[in-house]
Amino acid sequence: MAAVEVPEEPKKVFIEEEKEEKSAVKTVEDEALKPSAIDKSSSYKEESNHLSDLKEFEKKALAELKSKLEEAILGNNLFKEDEPIKKEKETEQSIEETEQSIEETEKSIEETEPKPEEKNNEEQTQKINEEIMEVSLWGVPLLPSKGTEATDVILLKFLRAREFKVNEAYEMLQKTLSWRKKSNIDSILKEEFPSDLDSAALMNGVDREGHPVCYNVFGVFENEDLYQKTFGTEEKTEQFLRWRFQVMEKGIQKLDLKPGGVSSLLQINDLKNSPGPVKKELRIATKKAVAILQDNYPEFVAKNIFINVPFWYYALNALLSPFLTQRTKSKIVVARPAKVTETLLKYIPAEEIPVQYGGFKRENDGEFTPEDGGVSELNLKAGSTASIEIPAGQGESQVIWDLTVVGWEVNYKEEFVPSDEGSYTIIVQKGKKMSGSEEPVRNSFRNSEAGKIVLTVENVSNKKKRVLYRFKTKKIE
Repeated sequence: MAAVEVPEEPKKVFIEEEKEEKSAVKTVEDEALKPSAIDKSSSYKEESNHLSDLKEFEKKALAELKSKLEEAILGNNLFKEDEPIKKEKETEQSIEETEQSIEETEKSIEETEPKPEEKNNEEQTQKINEEIMEVSLWGVPLLPSKGTEATDVILLKFLRAREFKVNEAYEMLQKTLSWRKKSNIDSILKEEFPSDLDSAALMNGVDREGHPVCYNVFGVFENEDLYQKTFGTEEKTEQFLRWRFQVMEKGIQKLDLKPGGVSSLLQINDLKNSPGPVKKELRIATKKAVAILQDNYPEFVAKNIFINVPFWYYALNALLSPFLTQRTKSKIVVARPAKVTETLLKYIPAEEIPVQYGGFKRENDGEFTPEDGGVSELNLKAGSTASIEIPAGQGESQVIWDLTVVGWEVNYKEEFVPSDEGSYTIIVQKGKKMSGSEEPVRNSFRNSEAGKIVLTVENVSNKKKRVLYRFKTKKIE
């Protein structure tokens, strides 16, 4: 047999530099037949919500906001529209005083037994007070004296959004509460929207820091029927906005709003095949959604990554830019089509990136679990070849693997090489040129004799390539 040169020792990964005069072979031990975890290309962390980590001016601002909020809640001054409640309480008090005066004048024994009307008034007042005291955001009580750590996390979001200016943060909080009340946002999770919108946004996986990832897919609106169903009338556009707020609320349900917890999302905005700014209705709806989300969901987005960005995006960005705060702008990352996978890998591990974006995550796929190990990475120089060897032991077993090359443009083949020199090499996948648009490869092989799977990647480009792979072996009983 002569199809593949077999090293004496299995379980190795070797890189052969073809351009050098002398062949240099590098080996990496493959411990326990499992790939080592891929190194993080990039990392970003949320600002700490632990009081001990805050700067002095931040602690002071938080204390001032809590004091202001406590006073407003207890004094029933948090909502401007609460004025009628105040007048109602004053009327009730006046009635009570009048009745008390009559009772004292008549010296009636009825003063020992409250009238039914008085009971109703007292119960109503108590109920109103309880509702005010129980005011909350995303399930977190806002009354500071209740002493929950999550309250600090929420208040810090408003403070950071307004650069720790207490009055501005308080006003923002007031407006958010009023908007939620008028728009019935607290009940929006129970609302049903057209199933056509399901593919326009979905929560899928987590990033390297544990942030839930939300994918917004604008390309679905290339379909004219769906576009008209979504933006054809002002009423339909308003429904779209409510659906988008529901998506945000669902994402927040996945967060841990406590100090040390993951309290923000990662947003991925896929502009591939998006109708673009020529579609007036989409442009107006997007502008409105951005403004409302920024004003009412402060610091709930850790990063906003735009992928498959066309040239027109820069014109749209110039249009939206005046409506974005500097802090929001600092969280925006832009990637052209050729850089999508490379960009996403900086923030999301390969096993959490959907296959359509160059990762290994497949819908309803339970083949690989965390117990199977992580993803390994191999850097392949221009003009060099790498062979990844996966041992297949004695007895019948099945080897399953995932492999991708960032940007592809390489030659790739798969073979099974038996340990017995008298046996023939089996071609699992014949060699082929992989274009830059190829999705990750998943394949499997059942062996009836000992040997190894050899995955060969030949970098025919003049650029260094990143090879990502993982595998598992299952014994067949």
